[in-house]
Formats: sequence, C-alpha cells, structure tokens
Amino acid sequence: MNSVKKNAAIIGYGGMGGWHERYFTEKNSDCVNLLGIWDIKESRREAAREKGIYVYSSLDDVLSDERVDFIVIATPNDVHKDIAVAAMKAGKHVVSEKPVTLCSEDLEEMIAASNKYGKVFTTHQNRRWDVDYMMFRDLYRSGKLGMTFTVESRIHGSRGIPGDWRGEKAHGGGMILDWGVHLIDQMLGIVYDKKVKSIYCRCDYITNAEVDDGFKLELYFEDGITAHIEVGTNNFLSMPRFYMTGSSGAAMIGDWREDCRVVLCTEWSEENVVPVVTAAGLTKTMAPRNSKTTKEETISRPESDVHDFYRNFTAAIDGREEQLITHDQLRRCMRIMEAAFESDRLGRPVDFEDIDAPRKN
Repeated sequence: MNSVKKNAAIIGYGGMGGWHERYFTEKNSDCVNLLGIWDIKESRREAAREKGIYVYSSLDDVLSDERVDFIVIATPNDVHKDIAVAAMKAGKHVVSEKPVTLCSEDLEEMIAASNKYGKVFTTHQNRRWDVDYMMFRDLYRSGKLGMTFTVESRIHGSRGIPGDWRGEKAHGGGMILDWGVHLIDQMLGIVYDKKVKSIYCRCDYITNAEVDDGFKLELYFEDGITAHIEVGTNNFLSMPRFYMTGSSGAAMIGDWREDCRVVLCTEWSEENVVPVVTAAGLTKTMAPRNSKTTKEETISRPESDVHDFYRNFTAAIDGREEQLITHDQLRRCMRIMEAAFESDRLGRPVDFEDIDAPRKN
C-alpha cells in the first residue's frame, strides 16, 4: 500500500470516467486522490459539479496543475494519443482507457513520449481482474487438462452497439476495439507461453454498417493450440463464456458469474458403451461417458480486487514495482487487432510475426 496517495485528474467524464471517479472517491481509494475532472461537454461538467467534484476549465488547466501526478484518459478512442503525449510532455504520468489508441503508429508515439519524458504510461486492462478469466488462466498453467488443444472465449449480448461514438469509425468504434481488446489481452494471458503464428477473423455488420458489431477471431498458436475469441451483439441466446479442451479433459464456465466446471478423463477405454438412440439411428461415438471413466471438479470463483491495477500503477510511479500492463503487451495486442481487421478485409487467414513476451500475470 502507498504511504502517500497520488493525485489524479480524469479527462472525459462519461461512462468509464464516472467508473474511475467512483473507485477513487466512493470506494475511498487507498492509493489515489481525485483532484478533479475535465470534459468537453457542459452536461458532464455539470454532472460532476452536482457530486461535489472539482471541474477544471480546460485540458490545459489540468496539465498546468502541478499537483496532478497522473491523468486518466476516458475519452473517445481517437483522441487518446494526443492527450497522452501532451500530458507526458507536461510532466504527468498517464493511464489511457482501452484501446490505448487506434493503430501501432500512434502507440509508438505514445511509448516514445513515455521514454522521452520519463513518465509511466499504460492502459487500463481492468478485465485481467475478472474472476472467470483468472480461473481459466490458472487452470491452463496448472496443466491439469494435459496438452491443451483449444481455448474459447465468448461475450454475447443482444442490444447492438451502444448508440454513441462507439458506433462511429472516426472515433474508433466497433467491437474489436471495444470488447475485443479485452478478450485478446485475456487470451494472451491464458496461453501465455506460446507465440501466435497466424490469425483469421470474420466481422459482423448486422446492426451497424460503419463498424463491426461482432466478430469471430481465431488465433493459431505454435504447438497446435487454437484460440477462438467471439463477440456478438445480436445473440439472444449466449454460448459458454469460456471453454477449454485438452488431452486429459475439458473445462467450461457457462457465465462470468459461475464457477468453473472441470471434467477429467481417468480411463480412456470404456467397455459396454450404451449407444445413444436418435430419430435417425444409433451412435456410440457421441454417447456420454459413465462415471467410472471420468471425474468432475469445480473451481470456485477466487477473490479479486480490480483496484490492484491502481495500486500497481502508483507503485510503478515510485519505482517500487514493475508495470503489470507493459508496453510490449500493448504492442502485441494492438498488432493482433490490426491483423484481425486485415484478415477480415482479405477474407482469409494472415501470417503473424509475434513478439516473444511471455506473460507473468
């Protein structure tokens, strides 16, 4: 825990800006003190004033305040880079909401500014603290399922893209940049020890013709592991949140509020298999196993505190800890999103030259 809190200002007081504000104030952060916010919309500035939050007069006003240790950028995606670079030049550390920016070229400018001005810069990959992800990450690393074949990750909803800038290409809208950035980052944390060799992506344009409102992304890792990442906004029935298969069993999390179900094979051969009778015939191949050749376990949801992100970030400012979300991890995730867009444009898989950066967390 920090002995002295770091002073923060939030740029953009919309949905996520409000989320950060509540964690800093209502939840009484042990490492961050909120000085105030800035938003270009008067309605959002007034909403902050009604809660007793100080409102700066401009972005320049924020950046000239010597008390501000770092800023949180919670604006539309297309302006992340310019704000971040200006803030680091002004001597502020930076947390950018995801996606960190819209392309690798912009990201390199942000990283260059971090190096030039000696400021800590990262993005808010808060879903590393989702307990469903944590269960699958730890299960993969335990080796309990034997040799892993597939890992599947899905988020399904039925309300389309939110009716704001997230549906506009100019502002960096679409589901790859919105939810995809989280699920890709999580998948790289699960299959932490393998390089991605190729990528295949198909995007949906069901409710929005300008940006993708869903996608199906395949990451083909070395050693034959296939990862399936899927986001849908027109799904009135959801498929399992996570699913994993291996040489010794399988695991599933049906919903992010559930425990993880694991079925392990204790004996491959099974005598006297009872066929399944279908309308069109019999099948032994798809007959369920009996309890003598499998055993089932449950992994309970672990404890998690998403504010550990800020505890790490403020400790990194003091040089007491390394950043959990590193620049190379930002690069890797950005390049995979770019490759996904390229694969969708070409209508075929694309080769991928991965960064050799195994994850610790």
